[in-house]
Amino acid sequence: MKQIVLSLFLVVLFLINLFVGSVNIPFSDVINILFGGETQNETWRFIVMESRLPSAITALFCGAALATSGLLLQTAFRNPLAGPSVFGINSGAGLGVALVMLMYGGSVGLGSYTLTGWMAVLFAAFLGAMLVTGIIFAFSSFVKNNVMLLIVGIMIGYIASSAITLLNFFATEEGVRSYMIWGMGDFSAVSMRQIPLFVIIITIGLIAALMLIKPLNAMLLGERYAESMGVNTRKMRNWLLIVTGILTAATTAFCGPIAFIGLAVPHIARLLLQSDNHRSLLPATILTGAAVALLCNIICFLPSSGGIIPLNAVTPLIGAPVIIYVITRK
Repeated sequence: MKQIVLSLFLVVLFLINLFVGSVNIPFSDVINILFGGETQNETWRFIVMESRLPSAITALFCGAALATSGLLLQTAFRNPLAGPSVFGINSGAGLGVALVMLMYGGSVGLGSYTLTGWMAVLFAAFLGAMLVTGIIFAFSSFVKNNVMLLIVGIMIGYIASSAITLLNFFATEEGVRSYMIWGMGDFSAVSMRQIPLFVIIITIGLIAALMLIKPLNAMLLGERYAESMGVNTRKMRNWLLIVTGILTAATTAFCGPIAFIGLAVPHIARLLLQSDNHRSLLPATILTGAAVALLCNIICFLPSSGGIIPLNAVTPLIGAPVIIYVITRK
């Protein structure tokens, strides 16, 4: 029942994203545009179909991806404060992007092949996210204390951030400006032409995460219990590495390093369901993540002056109180 309510709430938020923006477009015209009808202003058609619709789709899938990544990490490390941003995975992806944008001028060579533009950014973000996640999992094999492991992740994030700062110092003014804008986070950065690839990548990652529900439930009671249930924990962690890397890299490459959604949303889903069973928790986390991202996107467009608030100025307003509540409660 709660998942049905979440789904309906998600549909409402998605529609609001299409009707709310810096340009006031009548409700009837938005409906006509969506169904291919006539409109009195062709500029409105461009705004709805090339800006608001791809932005809403991006927020939907980005929120679901980040929330899923957070839940996977929290379960794997049995740590309620685990998340892509806390463990430095976002910083790793950001470092990969910084290397491409600030050092190599937006292109990267792979033998006789050269990737340019957003494909190079996506590839670099994926490698950066996978590298940091792999380092964290390597440390987890001998650092058994969850708090210590969390501190290791934070330190790795600081190292990546330091490298990014050095790259910004030696980069051109134009490169620094481009990277700073990217670092603020933005769901509207994905064009309608890029949406199919973005949706496919995220969908593959979400399906792979849903296939891990049974071993994730076994991991809740510890590695020894999971192994007694026939779960190959090493193989399981490798899959978690790949899935988390795909989801985090795709969202970071296309939308920038978005904070707090991956960390806070799994807790919101737990509070709504009052359950840790991943058969219901993971789908609820996907829906809640998408809803929170759509809500943040709406808030970004609220100023009547026509300006757009940076996404990473909004997500902490929702995520930070949730984390404070979790810390004080536990």
